[in-house]
Amino acid sequence: MPVITLPDGSQKVYADPVTVADIANDIGPGLARVALAGKVDGHLVDTSYRIDNDVKLDIVTGKDREGLDVIRHSAAHLMAYAVKELFPTAQVTIGPVIENGFYYDFAYERPFSLEDLAAIEKRMVELARQDFPVVREIWQRDEAIAYFNSVGEHYKAELINAIPPGEEVSLYREGNFVDLCRGPHVPSTGKIKVFKLMKLAGAYWRGDHRNEQLQRIYGTAWSRREDQDAYLHMLEEAEKRDHRKLGRQLDLFHLQDEAPGMVFWHAKGWTIWQEIEQYMRRVLSRHGYSEVKTPSIMDRTLWERSGHWQNYAESMFTTASENRDYAIKPMNCPGHIQIFNQGLRSYRDLPMRLAEFGSCHRNEPSGALHGIMRVRAFVQDDAHIFCTEEQVLPETAAFIDLLQQVYADFGFKDIIVKLSTRPAKRIGSDAAWDRAEAALAEALATKDLSYDLQPGEGAFYGPKIEFSLKDCLGRVWQCGTLQLDFALPERLDAHYAGEDNERHVPVMLHRAILGSLERFIGILIENHAGAMPLWLSPIQAVVINISEKQAAYAKHVASTLRAAGLRIDSDLRNEKITYKIREHSLNKLPYQIVVGDKEMAANLVTVRTRGGGDLGQMSVTALTKRLLDEIEARGGTA
Repeated sequence: MPVITLPDGSQKVYADPVTVADIANDIGPGLARVALAGKVDGHLVDTSYRIDNDVKLDIVTGKDREGLDVIRHSAAHLMAYAVKELFPTAQVTIGPVIENGFYYDFAYERPFSLEDLAAIEKRMVELARQDFPVVREIWQRDEAIAYFNSVGEHYKAELINAIPPGEEVSLYREGNFVDLCRGPHVPSTGKIKVFKLMKLAGAYWRGDHRNEQLQRIYGTAWSRREDQDAYLHMLEEAEKRDHRKLGRQLDLFHLQDEAPGMVFWHAKGWTIWQEIEQYMRRVLSRHGYSEVKTPSIMDRTLWERSGHWQNYAESMFTTASENRDYAIKPMNCPGHIQIFNQGLRSYRDLPMRLAEFGSCHRNEPSGALHGIMRVRAFVQDDAHIFCTEEQVLPETAAFIDLLQQVYADFGFKDIIVKLSTRPAKRIGSDAAWDRAEAALAEALATKDLSYDLQPGEGAFYGPKIEFSLKDCLGRVWQCGTLQLDFALPERLDAHYAGEDNERHVPVMLHRAILGSLERFIGILIENHAGAMPLWLSPIQAVVINISEKQAAYAKHVASTLRAAGLRIDSDLRNEKITYKIREHSLNKLPYQIVVGDKEMAANLVTVRTRGGGDLGQMSVTALTKRLLDEIEARGGTA
């Protein structure tokens, strides 16, 4: 006699085992129509799942995050069904849910085309309308292997072959299509109403470049048409804001095959870089950080002692000289410990905050590289705080305050926080991990910050807090981190003399606010669509003359503004004023300063804003004050 406890605390009692679908219908026919799955004691199941004991039950619908994942998972299977209908010799491999959608990888004798993509989507619509029941079946392992081999699905057979003999596997059947899957899935294909196939890509079987190459089809699926429309609109906006396109258009940077994942910064892009770096340098100085610089290449023995060689080697570039092995640093922490270790430190020296704009290299897979967002050579606004365990809480709180201030200066107010705990591959004792995780959780509670927990996602040397920004399109970018580390200082022999005159190992806080400067600049470019706020704009204003007669006056205006510390260009070409204005508008300059006969006679200028607004005439002194005030305030939107 199962007793079912619902989310509101009410209970339903049944004389016999009952399915999730039966309970949904018992609650109300309306709920039964929209039910996609159930959550039984926190475990997601099909609506056909039979309950024969006392449980807590949530009915999952398209309004729930889990419901959306079920829709997307089922849409991936529907896509595979459509591919098999249209291309019977195609083999189906792996197809998971991803953020905002799904994909499925296929083996087929020729590349799929965009026309094929349209045909697959059309067939998906037809199959969805037929509303086939999606039925879970339990098969014996060997029976499933034999079946998939018999129908030419050798990749599926290989997946099942990895399961121990004697085990059972779950398969899902819809219409004439059978697929291997743990589930859960929607009750029938008719529940999959809103979807779109997005693009084609290459992929390797099981993600290993040594294996055969497959074809990946990406799609998106939603519970509501308006949600998909909003998502597709966001993608259109994102395409317009692509930092790679704007980087070329605005002459900021470029990348080329001879230096994969490494950025060639042009003068305008480097100006943005320098403004950000100098801003961060001033902020860090005000908050008690000492800037240092450590070598880029260090001996293998140091990386072995730190644990990086054993736990991070696949991401490190290595080299050798005179029978010694070296690694190009992927991070700055071991170098900062070497500075801490120079001389005997006292508890009176703590906390010691060492900052570095550290140049790091990581051997990212070529397929993962993406403009300046994902690179192999990058600079971090990195710092390490050496402190006592009692100082962890106030230092973490102070860091969070600093991070929020910096993000606000860059125009970001919406910050998402996550706490990542111990991974399977780690160093340090479980007791130390317990203390470290508890300390970070307490610090977040002290700052009254809500956070999502990410089990197993910490660094190999300690748990971490991740800080992500939400941009103007609602996209989330993970930037800042704070990692609490009991392990590395001990491994690298860091000590200080305590009040008891005994040697103690300091706690080490690894922290970054912007993260990779390359990536952060890419985020800024896309967030602002290349129209950077005045204080970050490589050129803050251009002085334009209407005719040759005002050339000398235009030069005087430009030099006066430059003398005030502003980045000013001048355009004295013999071109129509409308042509000049249009060209500089395309270059997204914050201000255009126009001088003609009237302005020259009155010793004034006419000022236009980036948005096309006309501020009218004003003196050069008034304009200088306006621009300097906007820079001081940061984030102006002229």
